Amino acid sequence: MTSKLRDYFPMIRSREEILKEIQDNIKFTEKFYSWRESERQEFLDFCTGVRGVKILYDSFFKEIMNPETVPERLEDFLSVLLQRKVKIVDVLPGDSSRIADEQSLLIMDILVRFEDGTYCNVEVQKIGYAFPGERSAYYSSDLLLRQYKMARSQKKEHFTYKDVKGVFTIILMDRSPKMFREFSNKYVHMFQQESDTGIKMNLLQNYIFIPLDIFRKNVQYKGIENKLDAWLTFLSTDEPEQIIRLITEYPEFKAMYEHVYNMCRNVEDVMGIFSEELKILDRNTVKYMVDEMQETIDEQNIQIKTQQNKIKAQENEIDKLQDQIAFLQKQLKEK
Repeated sequence: MTSKLRDYFPMIRSREEILKEIQDNIKFTEKFYSWRESERQEFLDFCTGVRGVKILYDSFFKEIMNPETVPERLEDFLSVLLQRKVKIVDVLPGDSSRIADEQSLLIMDILVRFEDGTYCNVEVQKIGYAFPGERSAYYSSDLLLRQYKMARSQKKEHFTYKDVKGVFTIILMDRSPKMFREFSNKYVHMFQQESDTGIKMNLLQNYIFIPLDIFRKNVQYKGIENKLDAWLTFLSTDEPEQIIRLITEYPEFKAMYEHVYNMCRNVEDVMGIFSEELKILDRNTVKYMVDEMQETIDEQNIQIKTQQNKIKAQENEIDKLQDQIAFLQKQLKEK
């Protein structure tokens, strides 16, 4: 297959060049042929520009969207998403134990502080979790408490609750849970607490869920309509035609792809990135199947419970009818 992307990114290497480097190094050769045929093909395709690179690969995303080295990229994405200008002034340590505990479904957890003191947590999930609302509320509350403790420590006796600026929890899901698929034309879901009376009050916690699988289906039909669509296309697609359309309509993304393809020139590093992604994918697939099975079991339990309630109601009706029959039989006997 020919590489369309190579016309736009001349640093992309040819298939022959990459295969020669692999075959000339026994360590590379062993690793390459330890993969399945389909995996070897996928690796060569994105290295040679036959297909685009999946930006949500852990190491690519960390490098391309690193808020410490290139904060302007994450700032631009968040400004477009939140519809307000944001400036990152600090990158805070995330919860590394959470990433380890959650079996690599959570591949990226970036925590930054804005100029106005707001905390923003950006998560990238290969596969969206079951119970996303409950989970996100828990970690958002934990993050809010963390901000409260810091503000109280800094302000001491001058502290007021107005010093707690609030938190945003932004979750990008490469494959979303079942509940999001019921909204097939919506791919940005924003949540915040509101009163049923209309009274305005800042309750500090905000959530944004972005199912990228649903976005990919929508953008095929409607195209890239705005800057947010452009960002989501960059983060979610490996289709060469869409990438070419993106950098044509929004040339600022070309520099980020150049960054990626310069990384791909280092065969050893990119083979390590791909190997790690294969391990993550295997673990994710198992977890996804378990979650799907649990959802099915839960639905079946609900159906069984409903049937049991119906049977119970029918038994009660039968008991009533039997009582009536017995009463009528008694009356007939007396007559």
